[in-house]
Order: sequence, then C-alpha cells, then structure tokens
Amino acid sequence: MSTTPLPEPLLELRGINKSFGAVHVLHDVDFAVYPGQVTALVGDNGAGKSTLVKTVAGIYSADSGQRYFGGQPVQIDSPRDAADLGIEVVYQDLALCENLDIVQNMFLGRESMKGAVLDEIAMETRARETLASLSVRTVSSVRQSVASLSGGQRQTVAIAKSVLWNSKVVLLDEPTAALGVAQTRQVLDLVRRLADQGLGVVLISHNMADVLEVSDRVTALYLGRVAADVPTSDVTHSQIVELITAGRSGDLGLSAPATA
Repeated sequence: MSTTPLPEPLLELRGINKSFGAVHVLHDVDFAVYPGQVTALVGDNGAGKSTLVKTVAGIYSADSGQRYFGGQPVQIDSPRDAADLGIEVVYQDLALCENLDIVQNMFLGRESMKGAVLDEIAMETRARETLASLSVRTVSSVRQSVASLSGGQRQTVAIAKSVLWNSKVVLLDEPTAALGVAQTRQVLDLVRRLADQGLGVVLISHNMADVLEVSDRVTALYLGRVAADVPTSDVTHSQIVELITAGRSGDLGLSAPATA
C-alpha cells in the first residue's frame, strides 16, 4: 500500500449532502483534489458524479456539508464563485462555438479590450502562449474555426480555455469519449501535463484504461456514497469495476448495511 503523505488538498468537500425532492442523491460525500495530481472520479450512471461536479462548480448548492479551498472554508453559490476561486469545468459538450475561431472561443465572455475595441493582438498572443505552455502542437493556427477541428483538437482547445484564467482546479467530464486512439493519446498527455504544472485535475471517466494510466487517485461513487478513495496504484481494473457496480471489492468499499 502507498505510504507517501498527501499534500494539503487544493479543494476539499466534507460531508456533502444533496437531495432533489425525496431523492437523496449525495450522502455525506467527502472528496479531495490535490495539487499536481489527477483524481479519477468514477461511478455508474446515477451514482452522483454529475451532481457532485455541479456542486463543486456552483451550479447546485449543497444541502449540508463544508467546502474548503486552499485549506480555508468557502461558499460556492454560483459558477462565478467557482471561477473566482480558480475552479474550471470542461463539460462533455465542450461549450464551444463552431462559427468562431480558437482565440474567440478561448476568450468568449471574457474578451480583452483596448479602449472601446477588442484587443485582438493581446488575446491571440495569450492564446498562443497558453497552448505552447501545454505543449499543444496539434493546432496549426489559433485563427482556425472550431468547425474545422477534429474531436481531439476541440477537446484540447476546451482544456486550454479552462487554464487560461489562472485556474487551480480543472474538472474534465469524459474528455476522451468518442475520440480515436491517437486523439485519446493527445488528450491524456495533456491531462498529465496539467497535473505536472501543479494543477489539481479531476478526471470523470467510464474508461478504466484511461483512469489506470493517467490518474494518481481514484474516488469511486456508488449510489451517492463514496465507496473508496485510494491511490490508483493500490487497486486493479477489476477492483474498480466492482466498486462501481457493487460498492465493494473484497475488504475495500462500503459496508453491507450502507449498500442495502
């Protein structure tokens, strides 16, 4: 088992509960994101992954529980609150505008102004610098329209957009879904580079091969509860699948009364 002490979490949730009417979706969830690490958030459909992410992002408010950022208690009541802290989410639909180019997409809603006009030079320069800092070499021009990009290139642009604003925590929702082998390789390399630059990265994925390859920790949700939060090196593919489907794998996971 791993004995390396963990650093202080960048983001920590303690005892988070969330219900929608009579449906209790999250049950006393503890979740932490560490600097320089990729935390894989896994679980079956309906396990509560999306609700947890939206609670982190300020889209949903928690019914109870505490949230901490950099060790300090924080209120996250809106996406703006999350963004101000340095939390960015790249959703599966990417939220990119196909009729705009890469620069326009990266600065959409946060455009740089020079007097009363857009500062196109400054935005283009920052877009190039951000892509270069992430070692992105698959995009030939930052003035390409998003409509002309491949799925992997679009995912790269969406991720680069998320780190443009000095973000500290980035949550990626199924970033390799529907990508080919080569494009998946590019995106996974980029995910690892984000962590290597000191960011806390959350990878939400159903692809266990991706999880085992790129993540440092795995947090498994089962019916709204945390079944396990362990170093990736301490679990196997089959154990993760059992945690996802049954909430338990051998001595690891929820007790029988909690899963009944």
